[in-house]
Amino acid sequence: MSLILRTDARFADALSDALLEQGALSVSMEDASAGTAEEAPLYGEPGLAVETAWPQSLINALCEQGDDPAQLIATACAQIGLAQAPDYRVEPVANEDWVRRSQSQFEPIRISDKLWIVPSWATAPDPNAVNLVLDPGLAFGTGSHPSTRLCLQWLERTIRGGERVLDYGCGSGILAIAAQRLGASAVLGVDLDTLALLAAQANAERNRVDARFINTETAPDFQADLVVANILANPLILLAPVLAGHTGHGGRIALSGILETQAEEVMAAYTPWFALYVGASDGGWVLLEGLRP
Repeated sequence: MSLILRTDARFADALSDALLEQGALSVSMEDASAGTAEEAPLYGEPGLAVETAWPQSLINALCEQGDDPAQLIATACAQIGLAQAPDYRVEPVANEDWVRRSQSQFEPIRISDKLWIVPSWATAPDPNAVNLVLDPGLAFGTGSHPSTRLCLQWLERTIRGGERVLDYGCGSGILAIAAQRLGASAVLGVDLDTLALLAAQANAERNRVDARFINTETAPDFQADLVVANILANPLILLAPVLAGHTGHGGRIALSGILETQAEEVMAAYTPWFALYVGASDGGWVLLEGLRP
């Protein structure tokens, strides 16, 4: 069964944690005003403050069928010092094949006529295309986000064959894998997340490419012809000297994970090394690219 509670930003995070501690199987949270004029988008990235809950939030707690909803909520509220329990409703959860249902949400993604992202359980729409086999997982980057698509399209139109490519903030490894499948001769992926590196290595093996993946704690001794970084604006600004240092003279760089409103600030951070420009945009996100003299 599912318990749906409405609460405000003061208690949303604490109540979610308390429900989990009291036995809820999972907890999710969404904007109670979603779909209305009062909908409040939340956005943040490393180094910047961000609210973690909407002004009014709906908490959805998945529980065992035999649990007592009133007792579970009362105990969770008492744990965080909330004197009055919020209103709630109980909704049944039908038995389903959750694996099959989850898989049905992810279909092959067309990046271009030549390039597709295909889940392992799906059939490639075009067997003659470059089909990257990639399943949704713990690491960011499955091809569905505009910033990832922008980077994949950049790699496709930039790689001519034989390039050395650095994928900084590699996540699932999708960009590194695509680079090698498109003709790069040597590819290195870098990330600070150990789970992401494990996922990237597994994805590389599944796609039969020999890209290497290392932790950011290991300073890569790697000069690249092409550097691609799909992260977020604030980390990209901080990483400007690092990424420039790994871009060989005459090499190209592509940066994504940047909102249109952030482009000028990111470009300014790279002016000592590159004259960046907006190479492409998609749904309010941009890809910045440039050549190192």
